[in-house]
Amino acid sequence: MSVTTITEYGPEAPVSLADQAYQQLRDRLTMLEIRPGAMIHDGHLAAEMGIGRTPIREALKRLQTDHLVVSYPRRGTFATQVDITALSDVSELRRNLEPLAARKAALTAPQAVREQMHALVRDLGDLSGDSSTNQAFMRADLSVHRLIYRATGNSHLEDTLTRLDNLATRIWCLVLDRVPTVAGHVNEHVALLESIAAGRAEEAAELALDHVTSFERTMRSIL
Repeated sequence: MSVTTITEYGPEAPVSLADQAYQQLRDRLTMLEIRPGAMIHDGHLAAEMGIGRTPIREALKRLQTDHLVVSYPRRGTFATQVDITALSDVSELRRNLEPLAARKAALTAPQAVREQMHALVRDLGDLSGDSSTNQAFMRADLSVHRLIYRATGNSHLEDTLTRLDNLATRIWCLVLDRVPTVAGHVNEHVALLESIAAGRAEEAAELALDHVTSFERTMRSIL
């Protein structure tokens, strides 16, 4: 698994320029590679990414819906601050929706997606065996969650959980240097992915709930 990009599993992603811009900017904002509060210049991004301003502006509109950027009249567009106080609300939703997604994925995921889960398990093993950074583990964490959400076959559930997971990941990245167990947390996904791939729906739901609860407990011990 690449340690510099977030691996996309599942069906081939849309390829429009606006979609490409959205996905790249979403991930950079989620991983805090664009720092909270930073001003976002569409012209600079267009030049950096080698695409026109129109796709960038379309992407930024979508990112406002995701609560990753905010625009002010006559001031410009900025990366949102990380809202630590949102942890309780985000966690409450994830405690209910993550088990639902895991259970549904275990029951309905097509065989090709289950094979991708096995491939991701191997990638996680490779990642654990080298000197990967915490940022690389966080990218792996995002890849796992996005594959599970996509495997549900429910685009509304996928969109909702992706947004919630992005907000949770931003909180985690804010305190990443103070979290000693990032690799262990991400490796919890091995059992979860294997459970879903094998169709063990209730076990998968329990593991998903444990994972979310573990994340919230870890964050509360630090914040």
